[in-house]
Amino acid sequence: MRNNRFTHLIVLGAIILAMAAACKKSSITPEEPVTPTTPTPSGTRDELTKDSIFLYGKELYYWNTSLPSYDVFKPRSFSSNEAELYAMTQYSADPLTGKPYEYVSNSTEPKYSFFDYTAATSGKTGALKADVNGSANDYGFSVGYNTVTDLRVKYVYPNSPAAQQGLTRGCKITAVNGRTNLTYNNTNIDFLNSAIFGSNPSVTLAFNDISGNPKTAVVISTVYTVNPILFTNVYTVDTKKVGYIVFNSFTNNASAALNAAFSNFATQGVSELVVDLRYNGGGYVSTATQIINLAAPASQTGNTMFTSYYNSYLQSITSAQRKASILAHQPLLDDAGKLQTFTTGVNGKYATYADLNYSPTAADNIEKFAKSGSLALNRIYFLVTGSTASASELTINSLKPVMEVKLIGSTTYGKPVGFFPVRIDKLDMYIPEFETKNQNGVGGYYSGLAVDKSSTEDLTKAFGDETETLLAYALAYAKTGTFVIPAAKTSSLSTSTVSTGAKLSTEEIKVVDERLDPNGFKGMVMTPHKK
Repeated sequence: MRNNRFTHLIVLGAIILAMAAACKKSSITPEEPVTPTTPTPSGTRDELTKDSIFLYGKELYYWNTSLPSYDVFKPRSFSSNEAELYAMTQYSADPLTGKPYEYVSNSTEPKYSFFDYTAATSGKTGALKADVNGSANDYGFSVGYNTVTDLRVKYVYPNSPAAQQGLTRGCKITAVNGRTNLTYNNTNIDFLNSAIFGSNPSVTLAFNDISGNPKTAVVISTVYTVNPILFTNVYTVDTKKVGYIVFNSFTNNASAALNAAFSNFATQGVSELVVDLRYNGGGYVSTATQIINLAAPASQTGNTMFTSYYNSYLQSITSAQRKASILAHQPLLDDAGKLQTFTTGVNGKYATYADLNYSPTAADNIEKFAKSGSLALNRIYFLVTGSTASASELTINSLKPVMEVKLIGSTTYGKPVGFFPVRIDKLDMYIPEFETKNQNGVGGYYSGLAVDKSSTEDLTKAFGDETETLLAYALAYAKTGTFVIPAAKTSSLSTSTVSTGAKLSTEEIKVVDERLDPNGFKGMVMTPHKK
């Protein structure tokens, strides 16, 4: 990968990519800005931090030419780092929408950018979710509304506190901390967000299991290892073998488990694969490329998988600009987190971000296919929703030019951009710094990737249930080459999804996804390590 220069992290439920259905080669390329001028470094610690946030943005931000000058922006005038970051991200304009690329309706947070605070920062929490790094300290489950009156468990991590208490996908939540009126409204959403995803050490639940049996449980927040593979199976569809894997996050501890799962698919003669990414907001790019190489045709080995594009200033940065660049203050660390000696670099001692080659033609910015394993697929299906983001979208977009790909569900989040961390005092800043495009030059899916078959999911069904709506459409296509579900299964679907309440609207589903799955990181992070 990139001559071992970068280790990629997509933390991407939505880390970076915004995908569109009929994506064309992106024509949105930032123009070259004037080299940023660094003001005299004087002021309080807080003021210097605010200066750095803006000045790094002027050089690194993918849409840096939209930013005003230091004197006009006045970074020290903002009441908080978050207020400054939000303001900084609202200058760019997406010509397709007329709004900033990072605009989110009814929100004061940018769509992509965020801060990850160190443990030493009092009163602050990190946005880079722990589960992407292979461990978590929470209850280990998430909830969603199947209808406005039907609150269900969406997923449960294996061996998590929730799993230990018997919760599974499809369980109907009837009470939370004694509260039985859980009908969808803003008040209840706030209550659930605090009760399940807040800092409480435990939550008391009453629920009906997937068979309808009433149960109660007290779930205690505990540290556990995250296993992002929630379910696998192989189905016999006429003479075909169709594999199914639910992959919930591109964590950095999934490599061995993924290899084992795909090896099992190959051993069983799987020729078509369903990859369930409905809740996967992203994670490590290295994990995404692993899945891509496990699924891709062997004939693609050596061909371009995707290319990373930085802003025009970085692409053409001169030697003089490198020496004056604020990037010279960001050391490039090795895998052990140590400085790397680089006497011919900008500072003559160790490698820094100012020493990197940001040209799209540089080998370090071109990912190549390298087939892994023996699985030979004729077709791959992705089950997706508005929570499918970043590394998930990168995976889909990279495979589209090289094999038959079918998307089932609803339009994805839309995050075709990624970032690497920039350390500023006690925080790491993540802002879009590059966009990825597949081997056909297709990227720019800021409005999400469109689906081939539109459908809502059925939260009353377990993962792997052949009558669960999204999976049923994939299996139907594998059987007939169409998304027409046989009459018997259509009857089963309609019978199983009868409810006492109305379905949520698309906008309401978005609200629920954001508020009732806040641990679902949406991003694609690239961490430079080696020069």
